[in-house]
Amino acid sequence: MIYQNMSIEEAIETQENASIDNPDITVLEVPFQRAIPETLDGYGRTVSDFHNEKIDFVPWPALGWRSVEPGTGIDGGVAQGVFEMRRVGDYQLAVNSAVGSQYVTGWFCDPAKASRRSLNANRARIFVRYANYHPDGGQIFFPRNAEPFVALLALPGDDVRPENFVAFYCDGSFGIHVNPGVWHAPVYPLGDEVVFYNKQGRVHACIHCDMLNEYNVYLSVPLYRPASRPT
Repeated sequence: MIYQNMSIEEAIETQENASIDNPDITVLEVPFQRAIPETLDGYGRTVSDFHNEKIDFVPWPALGWRSVEPGTGIDGGVAQGVFEMRRVGDYQLAVNSAVGSQYVTGWFCDPAKASRRSLNANRARIFVRYANYHPDGGQIFFPRNAEPFVALLALPGDDVRPENFVAFYCDGSFGIHVNPGVWHAPVYPLGDEVVFYNKQGRVHACIHCDMLNEYNVYLSVPLYRPASRPT
């Protein structure tokens, strides 16, 4: 969910979330693997140099039988800034300065019972209901201080289902370019306050999926190093 005309505090107060204890709600554990070029194939690619990496753009689609002139329809430009990620109580919050948006990207407890004042949240996983994709171009997330993070991704297609999502662990030594059309959420850091360099298309078209409303599902996304799973 993107908030552009209200504060995160207002969004938290107005948002309604079903409880994971509701018998009609399913919590789906997302498959987890390390992000390497082979596993990211089709989803995106690793990025070693944020400033010199270019975003992939998709030409503006033709509306009729006449074709788009080659080399046009990709001139919207690049929006660049930082993605600030903060854990506040049971909430994962994010502010995207590149496009002036802010988000509640997940919860560390039953979303229906989340509190900003919680001090004992389970940070080894996060519950997620929202994802989106950009039809006009890719997006690059790059940790400013080499912090590890998890990218939640699903391959393109408007008929996406919760079971299509995969969690990719990134050790912080690289960033990722999310391909145009690939479903994603803002990446999930393992630390409490992490800043990512962010680069994306200035058009910022977003196609949205709410898995709770569409499928009665929360995704449970692991937030740990694959070799050190909590017991």
